[in-house]
Amino acid sequence: MVLESLERYSRQMRFPPLGEAGQRKIVQSTVALCGCGALGTVLANHLARAGVGRLRIIDRDFIETHNLQRQILFDEDDVAQNLPKAEAAARKLRVVNSSITIEPVVTDIDHTNIVELVGDADLILDGTDNFETRYLINDAAVKLGKPWIYGGVIGSEGQTMTVIPGKTPCLRCLIETAPPPGMTPTCETAGVLGPAVAVIASFEAVEALKILAGAWDALNTHLIMVDVWDWTFRQLKIAGLMGKIDCPCCKKREFEWLEGGQGSHTTTLCGRNAVQVAVRRQDALDFGELAGRLVGLGEVRRNAYMLRFATEGHEFTVFPDGRAIIKGTNDVVKARTLYAQFIGG
Repeated sequence: MVLESLERYSRQMRFPPLGEAGQRKIVQSTVALCGCGALGTVLANHLARAGVGRLRIIDRDFIETHNLQRQILFDEDDVAQNLPKAEAAARKLRVVNSSITIEPVVTDIDHTNIVELVGDADLILDGTDNFETRYLINDAAVKLGKPWIYGGVIGSEGQTMTVIPGKTPCLRCLIETAPPPGMTPTCETAGVLGPAVAVIASFEAVEALKILAGAWDALNTHLIMVDVWDWTFRQLKIAGLMGKIDCPCCKKREFEWLEGGQGSHTTTLCGRNAVQVAVRRQDALDFGELAGRLVGLGEVRRNAYMLRFATEGHEFTVFPDGRAIIKGTNDVVKARTLYAQFIGG
């Protein structure tokens, strides 16, 4: 890339620790962003404007009105169009920066596809809202030797840590097993503040720029915890855990989540009174055929990205890959029954 094309990043390059050399590395990099909700939209916005050469945005979900309070790349028109988050984010960011490649991927990340999704990335970013996906990212990153950055926000509090396989503790060094359902607060029970999301995502984005620019000595080595409501900032020293914890992932090289031994195919969605049922298919669903079967049973709407079907107090959002988000229940057993009843096995 010639110097003239880097002019848009001139203010960034004038920051001495980054400079032109660091910027050139950034524009040649590939980032896989897992999740494009609250954290993910802030991350995608920062990285696209900073000039990340290829940004792969992976998200399974579509946009709803309650997302607009904190998910900064979306608007009411996106809701009206029933757009998937990854696609809507890509459309916005291509207008912001047409010189980079933005690749939206509308899919659920699981053990069957994560290596393909992140395998060519220089960095993996956590924009998710659940520990299952984070442990899966951790397994893939450690096995592939790729850096990743963890972030999470609930209520007014958030936390983040940077993982460099072989050099820092991984997520399972810190939290060996995922908290069981119901044991931790969610955005449905505790709410979430947009400013808290912006703070944690911005910390993640700064760490991302350091990694992509090769500024390894400047990386954060702590678990950072911030509460924007009561103005507390804590740093938990975790570097000493490296090699001292009998970690099943980075020490024993046991990748239970990546190998499918852990995790589920049914997920209760945060704050949605909804369950996602993931049924992986070899070929895309025929929305026309499915709509024909459902039209006499309730209201059916569809576009190229999804089919929506409402009946008996439940709303189904069905994606081409066979996944469905079933709104109106948090009961995974009932959700599976509804899926089998209306969508099929």
